[in-house]
Amino acid sequence: MAKLQNIDEKCPMEIGINMITGKWKIPILWHLLRGKSRFNELQRSLSPITQKTLTQQLREMERDGLIRRHVYAEVPPRVEYSLTPLGESILPIFDVLCEWGKEYQKQYSNRKPDAD
Repeated sequence: MAKLQNIDEKCPMEIGINMITGKWKIPILWHLLRGKSRFNELQRSLSPITQKTLTQQLREMERDGLIRRHVYAEVPPRVEYSLTPLGESILPIFDVLCEWGKEYQKQYSNRKPDAD
C-alpha cells in the first residue's frame, strides 16, 4: 500500500487518504471514472503534468490496486489504463466531496475578505 507500513495498525481514514494522496491522483481517477484511457490521452487531459510524474502516479495506483494497465500485443504497443473495482468504489466518495465543494463554493464565493 502507498506510504503505509503496518497497515493493520493504521487508522482506516489514513489508509484511504494515503492511497489518493498526490497532486495528480484524484484528477487521474476522476478522468478514468469516465472510461479507459491511453497514456497520451491522460497526459493531454491533465496538462501540465509531466510524463515522469504521470508514469510515477500511474505505477503507484496500479501497485495499490486502484487502476489496471492493459498492454495490447500490437506494433506499436498500445497501453490502456482503467479502474479496477476498487478504483471504481471511490465514485461515491468523489460525489460527496464534489457536493461538499459546491456548497462551500456557494457559501464563500460572495464573502468579503476579513479586514485586518
